[in-house]
Amino acid sequence: MSPANSQTKTPLLDALRDRTNHPHAPFYAPGHKRGQGISQPLIDLFGAAVFRSDLPELPELDNLFNPEGAIAEAQDLAAAAFGAQSTRFLANGSTCGIIAAILATCGPGDKIILPRNIHSSAISGLILSGAIPIFVNPEYNQDWDIANSITPEATAAVLEQHPDAKAVMMVYPTYHGVCGDLRAIAQITHQYNIPLLVDEAHGAHFNFHPNLPESALSAGADLTVQSIHKTLGAMTQASMLHVKGSRIDIQKLNRALQLVQSTSPSYILLASLDAARQQIALHGEQLMTKTLLLAEKARSRISQIPGLSVLEPLNTPGFAALDRTRLTVKVSDLGITGFAADEILHSEFAVTAELPMPEHLTFIISLGNTETDIDNLVKAFTILEGRRKFGNGFCNGCNGCNGCHEEGSSATDSVTDVTDVTDVRKKEEVRKKKSERRSPMSDGRFAQYSTLPLSPSPPLLSPREAFFFPAETVPADKAVDRLCAELICPYPPGIPVLMPGEIITPEAVDYLQQILAAGGKITGCSDPGLQTLKVVRQ
Repeated sequence: MSPANSQTKTPLLDALRDRTNHPHAPFYAPGHKRGQGISQPLIDLFGAAVFRSDLPELPELDNLFNPEGAIAEAQDLAAAAFGAQSTRFLANGSTCGIIAAILATCGPGDKIILPRNIHSSAISGLILSGAIPIFVNPEYNQDWDIANSITPEATAAVLEQHPDAKAVMMVYPTYHGVCGDLRAIAQITHQYNIPLLVDEAHGAHFNFHPNLPESALSAGADLTVQSIHKTLGAMTQASMLHVKGSRIDIQKLNRALQLVQSTSPSYILLASLDAARQQIALHGEQLMTKTLLLAEKARSRISQIPGLSVLEPLNTPGFAALDRTRLTVKVSDLGITGFAADEILHSEFAVTAELPMPEHLTFIISLGNTETDIDNLVKAFTILEGRRKFGNGFCNGCNGCNGCHEEGSSATDSVTDVTDVTDVRKKEEVRKKKSERRSPMSDGRFAQYSTLPLSPSPPLLSPREAFFFPAETVPADKAVDRLCAELICPYPPGIPVLMPGEIITPEAVDYLQQILAAGGKITGCSDPGLQTLKVVRQ
């Protein structure tokens, strides 16, 4: 059977189906015994069939940590489909893959070069491994308030300064779909005979259409971690780790994965990886063609709405390509933050973004989206802009920004509903009165920084040292210039603004407090209100 034909197979899904349909007396975990003990509300929500498939490591289902049967065959098929030499299924999400990649390449005291806008899972990897981060600041686009990628020039410079580094890690693509020059960075990295590790969580679809950016493995990555659930057809938390070349010690990687994967992995999640691989291997170009067409329709229509801008490829450092299935829409020119716009779109129009940020919203357009989804998205933005234009939309005082209706307006008002000039003027007067008591951030704009508000200095303590060092809680204003003892980040996207061992800057505290005031979510801080911070005890 040729490799192309073999992609029709789903060995793990087939094995799970066989065991699901095999009558027997279960005296093993889980305790619900193939759904017979599941509570009725769960059955009402999911149906009974899924619980019959919630099975443990039965002999016929293979073992994730010593695969010899169905899992081994499914992983081999995935490696062939994604262009890898070997692939590992991840049931703990890409988080465990990123941590394992660091553990497999770095030990205590070893240096690893990585961008400062790395995902928080990489910081967890630093804490667990004891590796020393050598951070490279990504290029920053102030107009869009987004981080691009690190550049080949910056990578070469830091490797020249730290030739003893054990690995380089980069993000490709970013949450906004921005891709750096991975091929050039791989070539530079390999001059030092060290591996390039890639957080490709948002790029699992790249290998399946010529109009998408080049996949990380194709461009020269040695190891890449992909969230199959983010852009393809697997279930949430189901990811893959791919390896290509000889720079990764596979046995060490396997041992690292045993540390961070559950010993009771969900076979439902693992089988969804097998099914998603078959789907994209057989129908990838067709599915991605449809996805790209939907994305282009959304881009074209939204870019014509006054006050809105759509992120397009920019001729700036760190921006070599753009994943055009990732749609970022700037809303700040409407006088509203991304957080407020997200709340309106979600609660009133049943349109939900992937990532709200101060200036903009980002949407994932994938193989699961439809023409109706795009129509609803465009309609919601059209009405949002119409409220600004006709004066009946934003209260200038909700949640730190212009985020709700004026009193008496309806969630179903269309942009043509307001035609009475007197009514418009009355509403304008109400808005002006409210604006006198609004917060400094209520105009929809955040304080602008020439770079991301991240610590400009390398950590004075390694993340591991700071994590285990005695800590104390101090008021936030007293924490400035102290060493942080927490891993604090807006989520999503999960990029730490403060991490253990870094100096706390006033810009970082201000930025986090603005995010919180505008309705964003902050994770990792022991005080959810950010009135206090944990710092390393002096």
